[in-house]
Amino acid sequence: MGGAILWGAVAAAPLFIGAVLALLRKWPPRWLGIVLGFGAGALMASIAFELWEEGLDLAGPIPLVIGVAAGAISYYIADRILDARAAKTKAEAGGGQLAVGALLDGIPEQLVLGIGLASGEPVSIALVVAILVSNLPESIGSAADLLEGGMAKSRVLLLWAGVAVICALATVAGFGLASVTGDDFRSAASGFAAGALLVMLVDSMIPEAQSKAKESTGLATVLGFALAAGLALAS
Repeated sequence: MGGAILWGAVAAAPLFIGAVLALLRKWPPRWLGIVLGFGAGALMASIAFELWEEGLDLAGPIPLVIGVAAGAISYYIADRILDARAAKTKAEAGGGQLAVGALLDGIPEQLVLGIGLASGEPVSIALVVAILVSNLPESIGSAADLLEGGMAKSRVLLLWAGVAVICALATVAGFGLASVTGDDFRSAASGFAAGALLVMLVDSMIPEAQSKAKESTGLATVLGFALAAGLALAS
């Protein structure tokens, strides 16, 4: 259990650290777009080389595809709710959408991490670095957007602290559930995270990066993908 608490905290910490970095300085829109593009590429690699591949190896396509559909629908519904609330307050929903994406990705992803730890699977340094590479830009971009939209610094920190704590607790929950869950559950959880991330990338993160970084977005995305894919393959 101690290992699950440790690795859960390590995996979730970048979410809060990114929010702190957004508060420490005002990021120029172009640089923020590049950071978001880089993070989007890293998340694409996470989907392709970790979530999808692992889910397929664990239980085949059926639980994985069911999880993908559930994750995509869950994010879509949550996104529509945020859009409706933003329309009422005449605010931008972009930062909130990224936070929801991080939550819907982080909970099942860290559940799987906890189950793996309970099963005796080792955690590689390359995997930890890959999590850092994908989560940090996501939280920087979201926190910066929320601050630009007028949210108080304390509320931004509290939001991302909450996301990080919930994701860390998911690792502990996964460790505890390991004895009553099987490969089908782990495969579906990986698929859920992949589905939520894919919708978030297409609907929120990449358009946000493109609007800020313009022609630099594609290059930043490819660099993020290459680094995260290399780390995933090395783990």
